Amino acid sequence: MKQLRISPLFTDIVQSGLSACEGIVFDDRDACPLCGGKLSGYDTKKKQFAVLFEGDTKHPVHVFVKRFSCRQCHAICFADEPFYPDTRAGSPLVDLSITLAAGLPFNRATAFMEHLGIVIDRGTIRNYARRSFPEVPTTNIFGNLLPLSILSLSELAATTGDGGRIPGAEVLAACGFPSAYRTAPDRLLLPEYRNERKEKENKEERQADHP
Repeated sequence: MKQLRISPLFTDIVQSGLSACEGIVFDDRDACPLCGGKLSGYDTKKKQFAVLFEGDTKHPVHVFVKRFSCRQCHAICFADEPFYPDTRAGSPLVDLSITLAAGLPFNRATAFMEHLGIVIDRGTIRNYARRSFPEVPTTNIFGNLLPLSILSLSELAATTGDGGRIPGAEVLAACGFPSAYRTAPDRLLLPEYRNERKEKENKEERQADHP
């Protein structure tokens, strides 16, 4: 197999962009996606944005997304967040998966991710590549295509400085507001399906804590 050629600077950009989102809170949404009603705070969920290698250790990057209850229809909805609908990884990681899979076989794309210090399996990359997402803007960095979402996050991290935290609104802008591409709200948001949804989310959280 031909050896992958990846600049260390390219790897640094990807790592800094993804890791910069650690602990960021997303807590803004204007109205209920079902009926347009006014919202009240409900709770905050920890969601896994990415999993990175730190040496031989896997380090999950988590963000926190507020949920709201609609005063009118009582549905539960998430704040605007850096996730595409029905995905378990941050949208920049989905962007990178799609970009790599467009030019490489899935196994090579997986190996590329591993060289970048990202934990993701071949099946996940394949699934993202086969789904319908908005076109991913990219730029050529050191001979490889890089999604602009990751580059923008890396630049935000550099300008914020050590110890600073990027505002959630700026992360959303860098990511291209991926949750705006949401399809029709899922029925699981309705009150009669909350228990089923909560059980599923608790299971995903347990999996996120033990990647």
